[in-house]
Amino acid sequence: MDAIFKALGDPARRAILDSLRARDGQTLTDLEGQFEMTRFGVMKHLNVLEDASLIVTTRKGRFKYHYLNALPLQEAIDRWIDPLLAKPAARAVIDLKSKLETAPMLEAIKTPDFVHQTIIQCSAAALWDALVSGEATSHYYFDTVLEGEAAPGETLIYRAPDGSEMLSCDVIAADPPRRLEMTFAPHFIPGAPSSRHVYVIDEMQGACRLTIEHYDLPPEMQGIRDGWVLIASRLKTWLETGKPLPVSTMGG
Repeated sequence: MDAIFKALGDPARRAILDSLRARDGQTLTDLEGQFEMTRFGVMKHLNVLEDASLIVTTRKGRFKYHYLNALPLQEAIDRWIDPLLAKPAARAVIDLKSKLETAPMLEAIKTPDFVHQTIIQCSAAALWDALVSGEATSHYYFDTVLEGEAAPGETLIYRAPDGSEMLSCDVIAADPPRRLEMTFAPHFIPGAPSSRHVYVIDEMQGACRLTIEHYDLPPEMQGIRDGWVLIASRLKTWLETGKPLPVSTMGG
């Protein structure tokens, strides 16, 4: 928590977050041309933001791409700031979170449209089971129930409480409990094209790092990003406490 507020306390770092909000997946070269500071100065600010988990990076070839990670702010709101909504000190953080939307990426190289990352106090097996178990999804994935098997060539279907298909995902690759790659066909958006998303689980001492990458998302569907923030935040809370987040925190 201290690292988050330290990172947000500097106007240059907030400006970097604003730049990534406008166009995610930028390289150091992309960012340094936007600010009146040295390349080393931009790099130092990026390191502080990465230490606070407010950005995550991916490397493709010799290029390193930087992505805004909204999850730490969502988790701060859910677990600490939410009771203090009336206080001015909390309002600045909430206002910043409301801006964390992304524009389509302009890079031709196949990099994610956005990346979310969070640390969850659980085993890799428990996290994998929560991602693929039909009994688990209702606790964090917008009250849906998952049907199907997480195996290549199979299809996972997320059903709404009324039984309708909310989302279907064809499994491209599965390496339990480390990696799951699937298509993403949202039936709750009429005529929406299919895209692709990946779960990556890295075991740590007593915890797991969950990374969510989303690829090929059309410009008109960038709001999907906010949905992932809420899903991941609810998943973390449910696995760590056994209780889902209140519906009031779901942004609606």
